[in-house]
Amino acid sequence: MRKYIYALIALLGLATVAFAATDSQIWGEMRIQNILGYGQEETLKLGAWFTLLQSKYFAWVFLGVLIGVPTVFFLHYKIVGQKVFPHSHKKHYAFNLFHRTVHQIAAVSFLVIIPTGFIIVFGDFFGGGTLVRMAKNLHGIFTIPFAIVILPMALMWIKEAIFNLEDIKWFMILGGYLSKEKRIINATQFNAGQKMWYWVCVLGGLVMILSGAMMFFMDFKIEMLHNLTGLSHIDMLRASAIVHNVMGFILVAVFFTHIYMAAVAIKGAIHSIITGYVEEEEVKFLHNAWYKKLKEKGKF
Repeated sequence: MRKYIYALIALLGLATVAFAATDSQIWGEMRIQNILGYGQEETLKLGAWFTLLQSKYFAWVFLGVLIGVPTVFFLHYKIVGQKVFPHSHKKHYAFNLFHRTVHQIAAVSFLVIIPTGFIIVFGDFFGGGTLVRMAKNLHGIFTIPFAIVILPMALMWIKEAIFNLEDIKWFMILGGYLSKEKRIINATQFNAGQKMWYWVCVLGGLVMILSGAMMFFMDFKIEMLHNLTGLSHIDMLRASAIVHNVMGFILVAVFFTHIYMAAVAIKGAIHSIITGYVEEEEVKFLHNAWYKKLKEKGKF
C-alpha cells in the first residue's frame, strides 16, 4: 500500500509542477526570447530539413500508420482469425496487483496520448483552435502518469524482456500468428513480440518524454545540454520535433500491434493483465519454455 501512496504523491507533485509551469513567465513575455530569429545562423542548420519533413512527410507517414497497420490486422483477422484457448482449465497467477496497476496506468496513458497526438498532427484538418489546444494539454498531462510508471515497469519486467536464441525462431515464424493451426511455441514468459514492445515502450517512451518535454516547455534554458552539445535552442527544438515524430511512428505502429495481439488475435489474452491469471492451455502453446518451468514447480 505504501508504494501506491508514494506513486500518488509523486503524480500529484508532477501535476502541480506542470500546472505551475503553465503559469510561469515561460508562457508569457519571456517565451522564446532566446530562440534565434529568422536569418540568424543555427548550429545544425535543421531549419530546411525541419520545414520539409514537417510540411510534406510527417502527417502522411502518420496517416499511413493510422490506416495501414489496422488494415493489415483486419486482413489477418478475416483470413487467419483468432486463436481460441479454453478458459476452463487451470490458471496461474502471473501478474500481481502492482504489475497490473503499473501496466494499466501505462495503458490508459497511451489511450489518451496517441489519439491526442493524432489530433495535434492533423490540427489543420480539425480546424485548430480549442480542440487542438485541449488535445495538446491532455497529451502533456497524460505523459505525467506514464513518466511515473515507466521506471517501475522497466525494472519489474527487464529480466523477462531479455532476448534469447529462441526469439530468432519466433521472429522467423512470426510466433505462429500466420497459421490457423495451434503450434507449440518455445517462448518464455514474454515472447519475442512482447519483448520488442517492452523495449520500444521503455526506451522509445523515454525518448518521447524527453523530446516532448522540450517542445512542451519550449523556453526552458537547458544550459548543461547546450554546453555539452553546443546546440542552439532552436536546433534543440527542431531536433526534438523530428525525433518525437519519427519515434512516434514506431511507437504507434507497435502499440497497435500490441493491442491487436492482446485483445483480438488471442481471444481473452487481455484478461491476464486485468485479473493477473494466465490460462494453462494458452501458456502451454504460446509460452512453452515458461510452461515447462511452471509445470516443474507445480504451478499447473
